[in-house]
Amino acid sequence: MNYQAALRGIVVFIGLLLVWWLITLTGIPDFLLPSPRATAQALWTQRDYLASNTLITASEIVCGLALGVALGMAMALLMISSPRLQRWLMPLVLTSQAIPVFAIAPLLVLWLGFGMSAKVMMAVLIIFFPVTSAFFDGLRRTNRDYLDLARTMGASRSAQLWHVRLMAALPALGSGLRMAAAVAPIGAIIGEWVGSSAGLGYVMLNANARMQADVCFAALFILVLMTILLWVVTDLLLRYVINWSEEN
Repeated sequence: MNYQAALRGIVVFIGLLLVWWLITLTGIPDFLLPSPRATAQALWTQRDYLASNTLITASEIVCGLALGVALGMAMALLMISSPRLQRWLMPLVLTSQAIPVFAIAPLLVLWLGFGMSAKVMMAVLIIFFPVTSAFFDGLRRTNRDYLDLARTMGASRSAQLWHVRLMAALPALGSGLRMAAAVAPIGAIIGEWVGSSAGLGYVMLNANARMQADVCFAALFILVLMTILLWVVTDLLLRYVINWSEEN
């Protein structure tokens, strides 16, 4: 089944490259839409420049993903452990999603500077809501029969939370983690667009200002591959950890 999924992905990738190449044959100028060949040449000739900036963006994404997942899980556990806390914290969770990331990005750069911190926080803001909402929903929808059995056996509220609710909510958490892995690069790139001196977002802005569309597309291509790789690694880890779930 995994080989079939990989084959489908390769076929889709080749199909997209073919469509891209056919569009470039219509006479669109290279500074608007470079050909796949020109993009491949930019990937090779600018490999050192792109590699160094890729490492910076990858570090921002991984740090933002780790911190966003940790904060999201902690928030969901706090809300499920106390109905009173839930009533106070739920507006905070909703507010984190209601604020447009483009609106707060300049403020984060102003507060945290042009370094890595602002980009990590941007990724955290985007990751926080899907992880919190998915995990909290999984904790809340725990089978009542399991909880009744735990109470009958004398389990405390904390034991019910850690040994029953938490295990039952892992598949839902897995869905939130997959979504977080897919959107984590967005926060880092937005932060780099607003203010940075390195990273793939900076490369794209710099190339766009110089009308180097091939370099811009090369950076975008790397970002897409990085996002796919992050999602695949997350999915494989979840399949290994939650191998008992029917969803996996």
